[in-house]
Amino acid sequence: MARPLVRLQAIVGVMLLALLVLLGRAAEVQVVQGHRWAALATAGRTEQVVLPARRGALSDRRGTPIAVTQETYHVGIAPNELKDPAGDALAVARALRVPAPEVRRSLRQRYAYFGGPYGAAAVEPIRALRGVHLEPVLNRFYPAPGLAGAVIGRVDDDGRGASGLERTLDSLVAGVPGAAVVLKDRAGREYVSPARVIAGPLAGNDVVLTLDAELQEIAQRALDEALRRMDADGGDVVMLDPATGELLAVASRRRDGSARPSAFTDTFEPGSVAKIFAAAGLLALHRVLPGERVSGEGGRWKLLDRTIVDEEPLPSLTLADAIRVSSNIALVKFAKRLEPAEQYGMLRDFGFGAPTGVEFPSEATGRLRAPAQWTRPSAASLAIGYELSVTPLQLAAAYGAIANDGVLLQPTLIREIRSPPPGGSVLYRHRPEPVRRAVTPDVARRLRELLHGAAQRGTGEEGTLATFQIAAKTGTARRVVGGRYAPGEYTASFAALFPADHPQLVVVVKIDNPRKGSYFAAHTAAPVTRAMLQQALAARQVALDRARLTDETPVALATPAAAPEEEVGAPAVLPWPLPPDSARAAPSTRRAVPDVTGLPLRDAVRTLHRRGFRVVLKGFGVTHHTWPAAGDSVAAGATVTLFGSRPSP
Repeated sequence: MARPLVRLQAIVGVMLLALLVLLGRAAEVQVVQGHRWAALATAGRTEQVVLPARRGALSDRRGTPIAVTQETYHVGIAPNELKDPAGDALAVARALRVPAPEVRRSLRQRYAYFGGPYGAAAVEPIRALRGVHLEPVLNRFYPAPGLAGAVIGRVDDDGRGASGLERTLDSLVAGVPGAAVVLKDRAGREYVSPARVIAGPLAGNDVVLTLDAELQEIAQRALDEALRRMDADGGDVVMLDPATGELLAVASRRRDGSARPSAFTDTFEPGSVAKIFAAAGLLALHRVLPGERVSGEGGRWKLLDRTIVDEEPLPSLTLADAIRVSSNIALVKFAKRLEPAEQYGMLRDFGFGAPTGVEFPSEATGRLRAPAQWTRPSAASLAIGYELSVTPLQLAAAYGAIANDGVLLQPTLIREIRSPPPGGSVLYRHRPEPVRRAVTPDVARRLRELLHGAAQRGTGEEGTLATFQIAAKTGTARRVVGGRYAPGEYTASFAALFPADHPQLVVVVKIDNPRKGSYFAAHTAAPVTRAMLQQALAARQVALDRARLTDETPVALATPAAAPEEEVGAPAVLPWPLPPDSARAAPSTRRAVPDVTGLPLRDAVRTLHRRGFRVVLKGFGVTHHTWPAAGDSVAAGATVTLFGSRPSP
């Protein structure tokens, strides 16, 4: 009897001991390790994530969007949270444009997921439904990807600025990310619960650029056409407002159609387009007298161990003649009156050999050696634009100083910085930033007169307009490839101030190694400038003060008896603004209105301007018809009304 009792007591003892162990373990798990196990359980159901911030938008000076952030959504649905499963399923099907049977099948699972991505308008009808969870995704979008692409740059896979202005402005437009706790279903898929947001993201600032989208498009199209027609290796165009330093257009293209920011990063020897800066030193230091002449040496002059050649020799030349016909011999002779430090100092004062300070990464500084590093021919070479390397932007800024009464301004791409919506208050607005005074206003005026002479009667004549006068200079320089001058390769450049008397626009065009036709800048870069100015005047809205243009006195309008299409190099007839009454009263011939039906309005305006007609626009898009109608005979200088309509989809 005692033995079973002992056995029973032993069993009870073991059970009590096991119970004590179990209670001890439970106490350890619940009390000692409770927080750790609770955290592991929570981690299985939730996760803290970063909420990306909306990246600020980039727009042109008139508000045209160039880079924007679009918010799209992935949609998750927890069927057990729906109040009206049948009705909610139908609403989801309509909003997401998914077949209703497919939605109903998905709702049989513990969690339904629709990746999309779906736009804000699509998810708006179901945003407030209980059980519908939206996962926002921010994407950088470029409405016109080809517009100033090399300048704007791109973002990387993580949404950070990788190149161009996207990189420079990253700290301004990136915003501040937020944080939230997301819930997970059994499959590990995540969905955001609005009640679990820890800190909301702060959107980045919006930036208004100085670029003019219309001028940018004009520059890109003109450059593309020029490279195709000339079979050139590449080219650049820079348009700058000389009164503010604002860059209105920057276009760069390579022969293969690619675009990189070579206007900021690639240097070239400017050649004759830089002769005006030698003239600036001579005038500023009073080293040349009015009307003073030097011998043209018959077009060939041996200096030290080199022979200097002129393409259009004159018996004797003034400084104005030397700029007008781009005489190497005369400029070198005049420049010998400058000390090396004076010649170097004038080039430095115009900004050469130093970065301009524009808000763009990796801007090239160019090359301008100090006089201690010069060789015997250096002074002569610098006078005619050699032994000096510049970027198209530096050249535009230097010509801008001539246009701006001698004050060099820091060029800029940033017009305004605004706080994110809905406030949108202006945090920064650009003001002109003077770098230094390069020359006096009187010297700057005399330099503009020299450039005006070169444009009207000299090498820049093929860049002129019939209605407005420009001041300009050509440059044709041997091209450096791999540190050596490449045989038979040239860089053609053209720098222009428009209009000549009160410049509102500086235009620099550079063409690399044109193969077809002439390689001289007068026949390559100059006509490109004229074509762009034509289109700018024909455009509806560009960054030009047309009221000030109206005050200009136009030259006489020459209208041929016949009306052939414009040939490359022919003067352009742009009768806008209206000529004086005396000019309108002059006898004129009659001519047929050309058929421009189907052409974009801008191209139609150009065609009518070339025929000598004034134009009034009605509508948008492409040309539907004109009044007077195509083929009607009307007086030259009469007004033709263009009626536009949007093209059919």
